[in-house]
Amino acid sequence: MGHVISISNQKGGVGKTTTAVNLSASLAAAKRSCLLIDCDPQGNATTGLGFDKSALNKGVYDFMLDTVTWEEVITKTDLPHLHLIGATKNLVGAEVEMVSVENKEFRLRKGLSKLREKYDYIFLDCPPSLGFLTVNALAAADLVMVPLQCEYYALEGLSQLLNTLKAVKRKLNPTLRLAGILLTMYDKRNSLSQQVADEIRAHFKASVFKTVIPRNVRLSEAPSHGKPVLLYDIGCKGAQQYLALARELVEKGIE
Repeated sequence: MGHVISISNQKGGVGKTTTAVNLSASLAAAKRSCLLIDCDPQGNATTGLGFDKSALNKGVYDFMLDTVTWEEVITKTDLPHLHLIGATKNLVGAEVEMVSVENKEFRLRKGLSKLREKYDYIFLDCPPSLGFLTVNALAAADLVMVPLQCEYYALEGLSQLLNTLKAVKRKLNPTLRLAGILLTMYDKRNSLSQQVADEIRAHFKASVFKTVIPRNVRLSEAPSHGKPVLLYDIGCKGAQQYLALARELVEKGIE
């Protein structure tokens, strides 16, 4: 049975979507079957894999409403072992439209019960909030990966997120575990990046991934070309670090 991993942080701009796209692509390149589900109404994971969200007829919204079969919403990507359930414009109104739906916090979990056997990894790219869609993702996940930007305010948002994880674990998903904290946007030339990284490692110890994702121009450029960075420039530092993260995830026994 595959692992369902939510990539979550209520702060925007910390590398959630970059991680969701490039980690799933790296594992797919290693011939692990992966499904990426774009739970963010902004649809950046969808466009980052080369799809126009306005052109998608069905997506996560329909999947959560259970009005379609999984075959109708899964899209193949340029990597044979990576599939996508994209975000459509309808996802913006999901919270309002599902307010009266029974067990609305478990809509995504229900849908994924049909897919767990088909993939080694299912990644859930969450919006930068702790609202309805993120709660659905956390209720459906086995594990949570938390991208954390190496900046001064990083720890403030992290404590709020960890409190939310405890609440979700207590009320909705008692088996939810922390896969790890991923340090992103690291700049070795900046002493503040090193200070933040050292502080987080001192505080969270083994919960922090050894792999660190650097600030990297090619990593930033790849989404505008609708490609994971390993299909855009596999030799760049960003691509190499996401491949290293994929190896670390497997070495941790999350395979």
